[in-house]
Amino acid sequence: MNRSATILLTALAPVSWGTTYAVTTEFLPADRPLFTALTRALPAGLLLLAVARVLPRGAWWWKSAVLGVLNIGAFFPLLFLSAYRLPGGMAAVVGSVGPLFVVGLSALLLGQRPTVRAVVAGVVAAFGVSLVVLKASGALDPVGVLAALASAASMSTGTVLTKRWGRPEGVGPLALTGWQLTAGGLLIAPLAFLAEGAPPALDAPAVGGYLYLALANTAVAYWLWFRGIGRLTATQVTFLGPLSPLTAAIVGWAALGQSLTPVQLVGMGLAFGATVAGQLRVGAMGGRRQLFSSAERNDRKDSMDVTGVALRR
Repeated sequence: MNRSATILLTALAPVSWGTTYAVTTEFLPADRPLFTALTRALPAGLLLLAVARVLPRGAWWWKSAVLGVLNIGAFFPLLFLSAYRLPGGMAAVVGSVGPLFVVGLSALLLGQRPTVRAVVAGVVAAFGVSLVVLKASGALDPVGVLAALASAASMSTGTVLTKRWGRPEGVGPLALTGWQLTAGGLLIAPLAFLAEGAPPALDAPAVGGYLYLALANTAVAYWLWFRGIGRLTATQVTFLGPLSPLTAAIVGWAALGQSLTPVQLVGMGLAFGATVAGQLRVGAMGGRRQLFSSAERNDRKDSMDVTGVALRR
């Protein structure tokens, strides 16, 4: 599969995540962020484990746990907390500083020297989404903003470590995704029951919302995301992140009746432009050192699972 197709498939993940905020606020029980995070992560993780039928070995038990905490166990509760406390797509746009986090972490952990273009694109993306935030309806809640920023920092760290550690030889992104979702879900489970008590009563819209979040929004989207990390640079992948707030803003306008001002539209244009700029190749003299793990080299030789084969066709 060529690079453009890989980028487009990976981009489907943040586009899907951009719908999370509308689903959470419109269909799910109020004030249950931990239960929502649990029902999104654990069923999806167990499903992928059943499909992949591969368990971690050796050091990958603790690596999977660390990645599960960063990408799922901490990220999900913070994400839903921000979604409940901020109107519409605000939670997504506040968290779109992720590219700047990844640029810095890639320099520290991957040896990839930050380029001027990457830093400028990250600043433009943050500025663009800030325009959307400042003009969005509703007051900014400080706790919600902090939760959104913390969720972005957690996900960014998990993305860079996922790139640094790669995957075990012969293990595909489907299994890696299942490990992380299961580990994160198991971490969230006791916290959800201690903090929020017994599960709430669910009506038909809530059941549909949770099914959507667990299957399309999590199992499929995270598989595409981690697959993309294995084939692209961490910076390229994270610069797809602004597609999430853009999707959230569009969904809020189209489905929830939220207004979009001219300033917000300019901000969305800037964020999208930064996303495109983040996908452009850096020349060999541009300071990027591509690091390939054994799993990534293996990923280039063959298809990692049945779904991957189908997509190549």
